[in-house]
Amino acid sequence: MTEPRVPILMYHAVAADPNDATRTLSVAPEAFAEQLALVGDLGLTPVTTADLAARWRSGRPLPARPVLITFDDGYEGVHRHALPVLAKHGFAATLFVSTGWIRGAYDTGGGLDTMLDWDQVRDLAAAEVEIGGHSHSHPQLDQLDDGSLRHELTRCRDIVADELGALPVSFAYPYGYSSRRVRQAVRAHGFAQALAVGNGLARRRQGPYALQRVTVRRSTGIEEFERLVEGRSIARDFARDRALTKGYAMVRRARQIRRKASRSRV
Repeated sequence: MTEPRVPILMYHAVAADPNDATRTLSVAPEAFAEQLALVGDLGLTPVTTADLAARWRSGRPLPARPVLITFDDGYEGVHRHALPVLAKHGFAATLFVSTGWIRGAYDTGGGLDTMLDWDQVRDLAAAEVEIGGHSHSHPQLDQLDDGSLRHELTRCRDIVADELGALPVSFAYPYGYSSRRVRQAVRAHGFAQALAVGNGLARRRQGPYALQRVTVRRSTGIEEFERLVEGRSIARDFARDRALTKGYAMVRRARQIRRKASRSRV
């Protein structure tokens, strides 16, 4: 039997007039509405990250034609523009928040555009949007030392729990970067599953801490979007991204080796 492959859509901002920092990874509200209408027309079944992982973990069957709708960082347009569309269709979704970017008591000022506040995050949670963790200050987690990594995960987990009254169970790696050490730390902090990027379809064999997603950008037209949710031509559509990712991965591994060598000399 062929292993099910599930498209996990990675959104960031949904904005009519994004700033330069978020423009490429933003989606216009009209485009988002058109994309979700197509999800409905194609008979896809949106599920949360926690639901997908729990089904794969327990062996329970997946719903018909599952798809995940996920948002990273915590931009205000997810509440203003995305939530009404999700509610209109009755679609599940997951929002991964960088707690230091959310407006309020813990705001570090690092948010790239207008961010959600905690009342809006609570509105989303009340509308059955799963709220997951995305670190506190949005660093490249695999470049941190052990103490800084623990701080990022603990702070994120505890703030979400304090604000929402429940521990987050799903996590998304900032920039999609992880390592065995990072994945082990995410698990040790109580997250039951985590999402990377990879620009490929998610499969059970990837393991619950390295599930792949596909990126939805401002430049993603409706024809390309249809290919993404149907799992067609993904390798071709993201060929350039993969080449850049492989090159940067080599640079980052070299940095890690230099840091380890430097620590060993101390």
